[in-house]
Formats: sequence, structure tokens, C-alpha cells
Amino acid sequence: MDLSTLVFEDSSPWPSIEVDSKNQRYAAAILSNIGACNSEMSAISLYVYNSLLTKSYFSDIAECFHRIGIVEMHHLNVFGELSILLGADPRLWSYQNGRMQYWSPACNRYPTRIGAIVTNALNGELEAIKKYQSQVQWIEDSNIKAILNRVTADELCHVEILRFILAELHQDSFIQSAELRSNDKMPEDAEPAQNAEAAAEAKAIDDTESIDD
Repeated sequence: MDLSTLVFEDSSPWPSIEVDSKNQRYAAAILSNIGACNSEMSAISLYVYNSLLTKSYFSDIAECFHRIGIVEMHHLNVFGELSILLGADPRLWSYQNGRMQYWSPACNRYPTRIGAIVTNALNGELEAIKKYQSQVQWIEDSNIKAILNRVTADELCHVEILRFILAELHQDSFIQSAELRSNDKMPEDAEPAQNAEAAAEAKAIDDTESIDD
């Protein structure tokens, strides 16, 4: 794999990190991008894990995970700065079910077969894009919209890379079925809690009185 041909971040300039004014509804949405299950923190932790797991067997893929993770770290920092401007405390948490809930590594899935590892990462990118595009639809602050669109542009680059990796893997039936360690089964209580996340964010939009508590 020629890594020099892959684009890990969009070439467009970053918008200024600024907001029209403090806004609890917007702050709740941005905090969810920081510390909910579908968040930059989840992406970073997963890419670190994926890179470590694949380094010995698929070094090029491991390097891709590493470089994508670096871009996601920048996104986390951007959302953190944005949340402060909106009046929130940028801890690794989000507003859920009437209270602030800290991020947990239990949010992630941890497959160990190479094809499943890449597919899981791809699904995470697609879910993030869907979330950011949804936020752009209802947030009225043009500054935040521009930032969300710029982050999305990077995530689209990651989608292309992961799809390219999958295509490469599918050309080799041996690699496709390779297993990096023996146990590929997650404990039932370690399943990610992403199903309720969209509803939690919707609730946060209308009920953010406790965001600064």
C-alpha cells in the first residue's frame, strides 16, 4: 500500500473557532461530539487500539489508523474550544437522561479480525458524518455550521481510505480471514450504547438546564 497516495485530511482551510454567543442547546450538541458514544473521543481511542492491534501483522494499515487518529485528535480539540465559547465545560462527557455522563471505553466495539476491524472503523466514520450533518441542519450559528462541515470533510477522507483498505483486503481471501488473536467475542455487557444516543441528544437540545452543574 502506497500511503503517500492517501489523503488523511481535507485541504480546505479551517474556519475560525468562534460563535455568535453562548448557547446551552448548541453546547449540549458539541459536548456530545466530544464525549458521547458517537464522538471524537470514541474514534481516537478506537484508532489507537486498532493501530496497536494491527501493527505487527498489517503495518501499513496500522499506520493509516495512527494518522487518522491524529486528525481525530484535532477534531476533539476544536470541539473542546468551541464548547468553552458556548459556555460548557469540555470534559469527556455529554448530556444524557437529565444529567452529565462521562465517556466510557465501553462505547466502542473491539473486533479483532482484520476485515471486521476496518469495517467497524468505517461504520464509525459514517455514523459521525450522519451526526454532524444532522447538527448542521438545526444549528443556526454559521460559525458552528462551518466547523461541522470542515470536520465532516475530514471524515469523508477517512471513509475513502477505509473503503480503499477493505477493497485491498478483499483481493486476498487469506488476509480477509486472518485473525489477530484468538477471542473475537465481546462480553454482552461490553456492547456499545449507541442506540439511545440520538434520542439523548434530542433531549439535550430541549433540556440543558444542568449543563453547567
